[in-house]
Amino acid sequence: MLLEDAAFALPPDVCVIEVLETVRPEPDILRALRRLKDAGYILALDDFVGEPGYEPILELADIVKVDILGRSPGEVISLYKQLKPYGCKLLAEKIETVRIYELTRQLGFEYFQGFFFHKPQILTGRKISSSELSKLQLLEKLGHPDYDVNDLAQIIAVDISLSYRLLRYINSAAFSLRSKIESVRQAIVLLGQKQLAQWLRVVVMSDFSRNQRTGELAYISATRARFLELMGAATKAGQAPEALFLLGLFSLLDAIMGQSMEELMEKLPLDDDIRNALMGRESRAGRWLRLVDLFERAAWDELRGLLDEMGLDPEMVARLHARAMAWAAQILGFSGVGEEPVKGDAASPATPPAAPARPRR
Repeated sequence: MLLEDAAFALPPDVCVIEVLETVRPEPDILRALRRLKDAGYILALDDFVGEPGYEPILELADIVKVDILGRSPGEVISLYKQLKPYGCKLLAEKIETVRIYELTRQLGFEYFQGFFFHKPQILTGRKISSSELSKLQLLEKLGHPDYDVNDLAQIIAVDISLSYRLLRYINSAAFSLRSKIESVRQAIVLLGQKQLAQWLRVVVMSDFSRNQRTGELAYISATRARFLELMGAATKAGQAPEALFLLGLFSLLDAIMGQSMEELMEKLPLDDDIRNALMGRESRAGRWLRLVDLFERAAWDELRGLLDEMGLDPEMVARLHARAMAWAAQILGFSGVGEEPVKGDAASPATPPAAPARPRR
């Protein structure tokens, strides 16, 4: 596809061209890469392992992905020293431990991938503050269809941060309003009860994010929540879309809060099926979390089996996940957390291929 210039069909401002490790730096390949580079595309070399002969591609690459899994700290340092002279940005992929994450970050890696980010780091003796507990209870209340919107309006009105972020969100280009909204009450009326609840859930969850790692987890949680809600609505799954939204939103709560899921569930009066799924126990809702996990890990063979079992169309699943990612980015982009997810991608999903593909992380 490189030689056919197929990548020129994609916009260079939002696309990264990944060069697989199997691509050799032949003259025609290098000419194709230079054309892309000159046209403004970002080039990424995948799975660099230090093999000689790739110097011509390294000189063109903007990003180099280094597979960290199974490598000793000494090997990681050696690869870093080999790549440093090229001035490219380094992405550490398949990070599975805190030690390796810290090592790569201190060395100068700028981007990170790996399911280490999903794993909870239990902080011994950590207690949930009364403020955090009230926010968790608020999130749980939003899962009920009969909650009082006036109560939400009052909560937002007395919270300066929430009020500011709500007005910033409603006045953003996403709504294309002719005139600016100047009061919380106006914003609530315009958003409507359902959209207000969605926005508030995600923003409150993002408030638990105390650092870059948990900031990324907030984005993943928001994506999962919206994805499962859309799936529930599209498939008539027998479970309320609102409940599936909550399932996705709380699915990484232990990693965000630094407490075990069992401890956290004691504080939240959730539906038993949702609680059991979150704690990894047998439940109807558990298969939805498995679907999300397989999609995020790009475990296509297992995913196809589960989709067949659930009677789901792969194209629809991919389309709804893309919508969920865009929604989460928009919500968090205007929530004060930042204009985009943090550098690094704890799970980089893609459209499930029609034919078997090599699973990628």
